[in-house]
Parts: sequence; C-alpha cells; structure tokens
Amino acid sequence: MLEDFAPEGVLDAVRLVDSFPVVMAHEKRSSSAKVAPEFANKGYCASKKMYVYGVKVHLLAFRRPSTLPVPDYIGPGPGSDNDLRVLRSVLPRLRDCEVYGDKIYADAELVERLLCEQNVRLYTPIKKKKGQKELALTDRVYSEIVSGVRQPIESLFNWIEEKTGLEGASKVRSYKGLMVHVFGRLAAAMFMLAFNS
Repeated sequence: MLEDFAPEGVLDAVRLVDSFPVVMAHEKRSSSAKVAPEFANKGYCASKKMYVYGVKVHLLAFRRPSTLPVPDYIGPGPGSDNDLRVLRSVLPRLRDCEVYGDKIYADAELVERLLCEQNVRLYTPIKKKKGQKELALTDRVYSEIVSGVRQPIESLFNWIEEKTGLEGASKVRSYKGLMVHVFGRLAAAMFMLAFNS
C-alpha cells in the first residue's frame, strides 16, 4: 500500500530499525499464558524492562525529515525473536544505505560485512564493555547522535499504538484472533499513514 501511495520526503539512503511488543499477557501471567502457542511465546521487552507473552512486530522504515518514518518492512514474529536475527534476514535486500538501530543490533562482524558486501552502514549506540562503568565522552556523544537519528521510529511506534491500540492484545483468545488483531491494526495504521502524509 505504501509503495503505491509513497509519501514525499523519503530519504532512501537512511533507514531505521526496531521492534515493539504486542502483549497478550504481562509479566505475572507471561509464564502461564497459552493462547496461540503456534506463533506467540514469552519474551523479554527491553524497552519496558519486563517479560511478556505475545509477539513482536519488527519494522524497518525509511527516515523522513520532520515527520514519521515510512515502513519498508513490517514482520511479526514470536515474542522471543531476537531482533538482530530478524534484521539479518531482511538485510540482503538492502544496498547503498545507512541503517540506525538500538544496541541490540550491535555486531562488529556484521557491520564490517555489510559495509564490504552491500555498502550498508549499520550504526548503533556503543555498548559498555563488561565491567566498564561509563563510556568515554566521544562514545557517549556518538551514541547520543545515533539515538537521535533513530528516535523517529519510536515516534512511529507511539503513533501506531495511539491510532490502533495494537500493543494491547490481552483479549485475544485464538491464533486467528491474534492474526486479525496484528494484521488488521497494522493495515489500518498503514492506510492512515499513507493518506495522512
């Protein structure tokens, strides 16, 4: 849909990557939840600092100046899916661009391979090394710049949640219900994004 109604101002060379949870059961009930086990499971949500039962929606988006990013790839997966593993499956389609993500996507070997083979520059904030109390000033400044560039994807997640209530799926009772909840609300959000841009 977004390809057919591509909004103006897309920066083809800059993409943002992240994921957000669709929560079927919060921390206390995450271990005993059993709905849609063929797709949903227990995983850790770093942004909320808690375990949840549900799925994750992985998103790779084109950055646009001063407005919401435009999704290039959206893919739901189990709540336990590792964000870096999912990104690796999407990366072969990318060439000649920059990708900004959070610390979960930091992998020095991947960064080097992407640059050499696809001319893709992957930027993530710098992780502290084991036992390191704080980052050097240059590393902190670099990390703040990367975080600032990728911030619009968080705004997109907040907008999707505000418009559709996608993240709250506690009333879902079946696999089919989960698919309708996730894909129906994502389609509604993309429809609004395409026509309100």
